[in-house]
Order: sequence, then C-alpha cells, then structure tokens
Amino acid sequence: LPSPIPQSLTQPVTPDLLVSPSSQDGDLGSECPEDRGNWTGRLDFLLSCIGYCVGLGNVWRFPYRAYTNGGGAFLVPYFIMLAICGIPIFFMELSLGQFSSLGPLAVWKISPLFKGVGMGTILIVSLVAIYYNMIIAYVLFYLFASLTSDLPWQHCGNWWNTDLCLDHHIIKAGNSTLPINISNTVSPSEEYWSRYVLHIQGSSGIGDPGRIRWNLCLCLLLSWTIVYLCILKGVKSSGKVVYFTATFPYLILVMLLIRGVTLEGAWKGIQFYLTPQFDHLLSSKVWIEAALQIFYSLGVGFGGLLTFASYNTFHQNIYRDTFIVTLGNAITSILAGFAIFSVLGYMSQELGVPVNQVAKAGPGLAFVVYPQAMTMLPLSPFWSFLFFFMLLTLGLDSQFAFMETIVTAVTDEFPYYLRPKKASFSAVICIALFLMGLILTTEGGMYWLVLLDDYSAGFGLMVVVITTCLVVTRVYGMKRFCQDIHMMLGFKPGPYFRACWMVLSPATMMALLVYNIVKYQPSEYGSYRFPTWAEVLGILMGVLSCLMIPMGMVVAVLQEEGTLWERVQQASRPAMDWGPSLEENRTGMYVVSLAGSQSPKPLMVHMRKYGGITSYENTAIQVDREMEEEEDEEESMI
Repeated sequence: LPSPIPQSLTQPVTPDLLVSPSSQDGDLGSECPEDRGNWTGRLDFLLSCIGYCVGLGNVWRFPYRAYTNGGGAFLVPYFIMLAICGIPIFFMELSLGQFSSLGPLAVWKISPLFKGVGMGTILIVSLVAIYYNMIIAYVLFYLFASLTSDLPWQHCGNWWNTDLCLDHHIIKAGNSTLPINISNTVSPSEEYWSRYVLHIQGSSGIGDPGRIRWNLCLCLLLSWTIVYLCILKGVKSSGKVVYFTATFPYLILVMLLIRGVTLEGAWKGIQFYLTPQFDHLLSSKVWIEAALQIFYSLGVGFGGLLTFASYNTFHQNIYRDTFIVTLGNAITSILAGFAIFSVLGYMSQELGVPVNQVAKAGPGLAFVVYPQAMTMLPLSPFWSFLFFFMLLTLGLDSQFAFMETIVTAVTDEFPYYLRPKKASFSAVICIALFLMGLILTTEGGMYWLVLLDDYSAGFGLMVVVITTCLVVTRVYGMKRFCQDIHMMLGFKPGPYFRACWMVLSPATMMALLVYNIVKYQPSEYGSYRFPTWAEVLGILMGVLSCLMIPMGMVVAVLQEEGTLWERVQQASRPAMDWGPSLEENRTGMYVVSLAGSQSPKPLMVHMRKYGGITSYENTAIQVDREMEEEEDEEESMI
C-alpha cells in the first residue's frame, strides 16, 4: 500500500500513483540506495568485473577455438567482433545499472512492458549457477587430490583402470624400433576422470543417473559454502574477496606460462596455436565462433555487469572501465593460450604424437589433458595444485556474480521485506540451488551437466540481449539514453557507440541466433548420443527464458487501463519513478518534484488529469525548453 502523504501536500489531493512505497514518512526515498549498499573501495567494481569476465572459458575455450579457426588469423575476427558486439553491449549494461541503481528485474522500470526480459535473465543465471558450481566442485576434488607426493592419475594399475590404460612413462621407455600403437589406448588421467571421479560406468545414460557420488557431493557442498560466505554481506564482502580471486590467477598464469615456454617442445605447441591460416577468414563459421567467444567470455546478458554497476556511485567513469575490462579479458585469453599450448607442445613431443591429437577444449582439457601433462613434469603435484587453484579462483568470482545477480534482482523487487534479511535470503537461494545440483553429483551427472551447459544459456541468452538492445534504442529512445549517459559521465557516447547500438550489435547477434538455429546439432558426450526426450527438455530450457518476455508483456498490459493499444503504449513508457535513485542526481527531466522521486513530465500529465500541485509545471516547461535548445545546438554542430 502507498505510504501516507505528508500533511503539507494534502491540499489539493495528490493521486495515489504519484507516491511510491519508497517514500515512507515523506522522505524522498534517498535512504533506499544507502540500505542497498555500495562498493566500499575504489577498485572493488573494476576487479569484480575483471573477475566475472575472466573465467574458465578464457583458459579452456579460447585457446582451442583459436587453433581450430585459423590460429593467429582468428585474432582478426575476434577483435572486430569485440569492437562490434562486445564493447558496446558491455557499456550499455553498465550504463543501465549505474544510472538506475537497480538490479536486472527492477531496471525494467525503463519500460515495464518488457520486464519479462529480466525474468528470463534470472532463469538463465539460475540454471548456469547450478552447473557452474559443479565444475568448481570438480576443481576442488582435483585440488585435494593434488595434495600428495604422487598424483593418483599418474600410473595405471589402480582399481579403476582397465586393460586399455597405457602409462606414458612406458611409451617413453619403450624401444624406438618397436613403436607402440596408442590409438586404441586410454591415458591414466582419462580413466581417473571418467571411471574414478565421475564413475560414469555406473550409469547407462541421462535417464539412469545411478547413485550419488558422496565425495563429489561434499565438494559441491563445500563450493556452495565458500560462495555463500563470500556473498554473505553482498558487495561489501564479495568486493573484498575479488582483490584476491581476480588478481591471483594472473600470478599463477604467469608462473605456468614461464614454466611452459621453458619446456622442450613448447615452441611446437605455440606454433600450432598461433600459425595464421588466413584462408579461414573466408569462412562464416570463424566469424560466428569469434562472436560467440566474445559473447560468452564477457558475460553480457547474464545481468552480472548490470548488477555490479548498480552498486557504483552515480558519476563513476564506466566508460574507462569498459575498455580496461574488455581489452584485459581479450589479452588474458591470448596469454592463457600460450600457457596451455606450450605445455601441449611438450606433451606431444613426450608422447610422439601431433599436437592436434592431444589438444582438447572444455572439461576434457582441464580434467584430462592438462593433468596428464602435469605428471610429466618434475614436482608434478606442485604444478597440478597451482593449475587447479587458478581454476578455482577463476571460477569463484564468476559464481559470485551469478549469485549476486539473483539475490540483488529479487531483493530490489521486495526491498522492504528482503533487504534487511539479505544474508538469510542468500542462504535460502544457495541451499535451493545446491539441492537442485545434487543430480549432477550422481554417476550420470555429467550427462545432465552437458545438457545444462548446451541449452541453459544458448539461444535464450541471445534473445534476451537482442531484446534489451532494441528496447533501449527503439522503445526508450537512443536520444534519451545518450542524455542519461551525459548526465552520468559528462559526455554523450560518440557515433561509434550509437551505430553499434542501433544497427551493428543487434544485426550481428541476430546472425548469431539464426546460425545457432540453422546449425543446431543434438548434444553428445563422447560417443554417447542424448535421447529425444533429453533434447526436448534442453530446448524447453532455452524456450522458457524466451517465453518470459511475452508472459511479462501480458502481465504489464493487464495492469494498465484503456484500450489494448493505450495499455501497450502506457506499459512501454518508463515508470513514474524511473531515473537516478538519489535526489541530488536527479537533474533535467528527472528533477525531484514530489515524494517518490517523480519527474516533471509525467507529473504534468497527471496534474492536468487529476488536478493538484502545479507549481512544478513552470520548472518542467523550463527544463524541456533548455533540453530542446541543447539538442538543436548539437544537431546544428553535427
């Protein structure tokens, strides 16, 4: 219910809809953002963004994508796509979050008709958070397994090994005149991963999950506990943890890089990674792969960037931060490629096979190939521990962002109920997602993880980002969005950003979406093909996040009055209290006029309709005139 209107404003009567719940006791809502919290240090936001963007994908996806798509030549489409898709969308998300100080649900006060986009985002992030923490659990498992003098995946002869297991030490010691055929053999690290860690032989497929692996279950519980303790006090606690989790991976990466390039045969791997094959640039697949890498690596559309920016001060220079984070992320990916491929080059020399036979992407690289390479080094447990500790810190700060996004989105919707109980609410979310993730700890859990990975953030995420881009530029209006940024940063975005937001970014993402649908391939894990019902379930996961958009539209239209078209028009306009959250930041068309931080333009409309206080009408007309004069001056200059 709306709060009571102060006595001084009761003559004449003010319509109820002008008073928001945030205006209790006639205070202009300025207490709300303070309760919400802000970053406590200058680098909290920047390091949180770097930690969020630089994740597992930089280590296990980028290097493999680069070498399969033209080696060094892949960097050409990669940086072009970064300029067209990555940087503009990144800046747009940060701008929306910082301007409104709202999470990914409440930010849709910008156009309530499209609130379903925010709901779709939360659904996607929740699904990703479930399986992403399972990957962190695998990393923890390997981290503990590395605390030995002899790595458990170093030799065959353990109870989980089969007759196909072949130790690389035997290959090396073998007589060169009698070459060993390794095509039908399996490395000890591969059997350790599939038969001991996953115990996948206990499951016949996705429909037969088998028993829970209690050691994995405990690792998952530990990873959720770590995540909860780090987000316990919101950005105040996670903002401090990232000083370690965002910077330490770089130290380890440099150590692994130095160790890698000093190995015999390292140059072979680096050559394989970087040799440019420019003929690949004529293939559309390479450009699509580059765009996909940028899209997922920067984490646009997941709401994490918007959430982090919403805790900034109003005039934080996010323009500078955008370039620092996006270019830093790209450089990290390239560096990781050197660290990975130098070791793969050494490994291929040791095994006497070409680099392309040992190179893999995804979990196969992190849990099979790289651990196997570690066993070939002196002090192998030390290097193995370092590698998995790096993966742990890379994964954790991305997980913090996912959890902060979910918690912030819901608490911003119900601030008076949930904000005082944020720690308890965070615990409830963590427990719920842990219980949902228990199926991933079963013997057939890997099948479920692959299904979630393939479908949860696929075309649904692209639809969310395309819609956001179109709503901000077409419905809300490019001119108004640029004015908002001008209010925050003191300058308007240049022609490059405007061209990307209006045409280039949406068009590129549309092409990505069409390509993904046309080139759709059913999921598989090794030689296992998923049954039809599992495919349908996966597609439904993606479709459900898209369906949130029309569902949100229906709800928004039903809450308005008038004919259908009038309702749609009203619902697509910004809400009455849209704008900067603090009174002192509301300038121009957002000048505070009444309790609830209402802007003069909608105020004038309601005054004429209902009567009431009209002393602000002159202010509104003056502000409008000044803004129109400014626009005319700028247009004449152009």
